[in-house]
Amino acid sequence: MSKTTRRGFLMGAGGAVLGGAALAAPAPAVASVARPKPAGGAVVVVPGDVRYPGLVRGANQRFVGSPGRVVIPGRADDVVQLVGEAVSGGRRVGVRSGGHCYESFVANDEVRDLVDMSRMCAVGYDQDHGAFSVGAGATLGTTYRSLFTGWGLAVPAGSCPSVGVGGFVPNGGYGPLSRRHGLTADHLYGVELVVVDASGTPRVVLATRDDSGALGDLWWAHTGAGGGSLGIATRYLFRSPAGSAKPLPEPPAEVLLRTVVWPWSTLDEGAFVRLVTNFGAWHEANSAPGSPGCDLFAQLKLLSSNAGVVAMSVQVDAGVSGAEDLLDRFVAEVSAGVGTPVGAPAMRRPWHHALQWDGFNPSNPTVMRFKIKSAYMRSGFPPEQATALWRNLSVPGPAAGTTLVSISSYGGRINAVDPSSTATVARDSIMKLQYIGLWERGADDAALLDRVRTTYADVYSATGGVPVSDDVTDGCYIGYADADLNDPTWNTSGVPWHSLYFGSNYGRLQRAKRAWDPRDVFRHAQSIRL
Repeated sequence: MSKTTRRGFLMGAGGAVLGGAALAAPAPAVASVARPKPAGGAVVVVPGDVRYPGLVRGANQRFVGSPGRVVIPGRADDVVQLVGEAVSGGRRVGVRSGGHCYESFVANDEVRDLVDMSRMCAVGYDQDHGAFSVGAGATLGTTYRSLFTGWGLAVPAGSCPSVGVGGFVPNGGYGPLSRRHGLTADHLYGVELVVVDASGTPRVVLATRDDSGALGDLWWAHTGAGGGSLGIATRYLFRSPAGSAKPLPEPPAEVLLRTVVWPWSTLDEGAFVRLVTNFGAWHEANSAPGSPGCDLFAQLKLLSSNAGVVAMSVQVDAGVSGAEDLLDRFVAEVSAGVGTPVGAPAMRRPWHHALQWDGFNPSNPTVMRFKIKSAYMRSGFPPEQATALWRNLSVPGPAAGTTLVSISSYGGRINAVDPSSTATVARDSIMKLQYIGLWERGADDAALLDRVRTTYADVYSATGGVPVSDDVTDGCYIGYADADLNDPTWNTSGVPWHSLYFGSNYGRLQRAKRAWDPRDVFRHAQSIRL
């Protein structure tokens, strides 16, 4: 799942080594004296420890857990021990790798032992398997930096550096390089994880792309089933499929970056609908695997009218022939009939520097309350959906927060993979949507939740308030977990939540669940059911 990044944990009062004696209280903290750091074994944090409040919550401040202990392992054997203790003690286990879980799957009062993977963050090359090894506690930022500086390579992952690999990979994560190189999971060679058998005994297993049978199912499930269902991943192995030119993709040397905006004062209903329709039409025409348009990734951010503008951020591989022309033509086609957008000319930046660009990164991702819903688009926007977006976003949202619909480029190389080859079933979509509400105070929960929910329900009113799989939409993304899909108040389609996420792949996921977690040790509101 997700984690709060806390490297080099300091051992103070309340800290202990799992399975060992309690540490002696350290000398009083003095600015010139460093506290000792853990040297092997797991750090345990309990209520009353200064670290506890920061470790029982992730990015979404709506949810705060109350575990009896937070355990920060340093190696796979630590995870085996703590899981064994939890199972024998009848305690619910949750796991956090980056802290970006959108729902209360981790910060949940039923979780009594919370496993924080942040110390297991090593990135290196595994000679035995001929693959790059990334600890489940590493962030995307750490992973990008290590692979790039060490080998000049990358995985096509997300644009938020603080997201944890442990949750991102099994969600079937994507990012700005995915239209050219596929999903992160398309380059997953192996997963090492701690599982629990029918007798309640935990152990470490390694499942790879080369395995068949139950082990093959276990690897496959980590390519799009989401986390927290089968075990606790301790590290991932990355190596591109056979026939690839390099062991992992080589990122662009430089990229072109541009953000443009359309003031709401210039948008009437016709212009807004054209803007949304143009963006979808461009992606219909430019999202086939191998298309030159796959060198471009964009996000159209439809902020509600009280934000003042609608924005669009674009990244293009600057090294491809005609990169500037591709960017200019894209902006022109999206703007046709809408009006010339406002914005500075494109910037040219080294790819590694562009990872911090605020066009795709939230400026303050860990101090907000939020609600997010998702949809895949197989085609451009039909008039009734574009009009529903106008109907909801042209009305000012609650003043206390921000509401928007973010539409991201998808398709390209992602769609060159058969839907059954990985657990990510959505393999013919061209865009991915997020319906977002962001706010700061608990007192504003009701208003902002209602705003996001009613907008989403209106856009998909023809299909029961959710984007069922048809010619236009193709369900939802487990990486943007949405517990409303379980609720018949908001999902009146008759299509269960697991079909919206996993479609025809759910049967194989259940088979993996029965084989590898027969006691349902690893579970949450949207985990795979036995």
